[in-house]
Amino acid sequence: MMEMSHKLKKVDRSKLSDRVYTELSSLLISGQLIPGDMFSLRGLADTLGTSAMPVREAVGRLVADRALEILPNRAIRVPLMTVSRFLELRTIRIELEGLATARAALNRSQRQLNRMQDIQIQFEVVRNCPQPNGKAAVRLNKNLHFCVYGAANMPILFDMIKALWLQIGPVLNYDLAVNSESLSNRQAHIHHKNMVQAIKMKQPELACAALVADLMSASELIMQKHVLSPG
Repeated sequence: MMEMSHKLKKVDRSKLSDRVYTELSSLLISGQLIPGDMFSLRGLADTLGTSAMPVREAVGRLVADRALEILPNRAIRVPLMTVSRFLELRTIRIELEGLATARAALNRSQRQLNRMQDIQIQFEVVRNCPQPNGKAAVRLNKNLHFCVYGAANMPILFDMIKALWLQIGPVLNYDLAVNSESLSNRQAHIHHKNMVQAIKMKQPELACAALVADLMSASELIMQKHVLSPG
């Protein structure tokens, strides 16, 4: 009986660590945590209403994902985004996300296509509002991209892309969420429409090209804003 109880405690703690990891990942991907943000294990545990152990485990996983870093004073920080790191991530994203998009054009189901089309229309509606809701746009942008990547039916590739978004989200989506001008100036709605249309027509090369155009236009706007650290 004591052995059974010990095992149950381990399972519960693991599930709690997974929940903390998921919540922190969501904050990073959505841009609610931005480069340079710092916090402590105890502060995170108090905010999330849990003990320090599951937070420590979740943070350790995110450090391994290069989404967080631990400073010499043991503070936890969202890494600064340098120009060189940003460009390297963009290069890798083009390769991996382009591959996933091309495969989605070949492997998607009708249900997945319907979901993409619904999200793409919702994004256009938000984008065209007189005062666009940046946070809603971030959520829809992320949902559309991951709906596409999921349709590739390549789970290992999907996890690799998610790890990239953990690193790029704090700079990419923060700008989009807080700056309605950025949302209006970006041509994401056009690239999204082209991408979904190409996937509908099962044209992998055109779908990949639309994805690359989306990534490039977003990254160029961020570069122009000088929000990246030198390096």
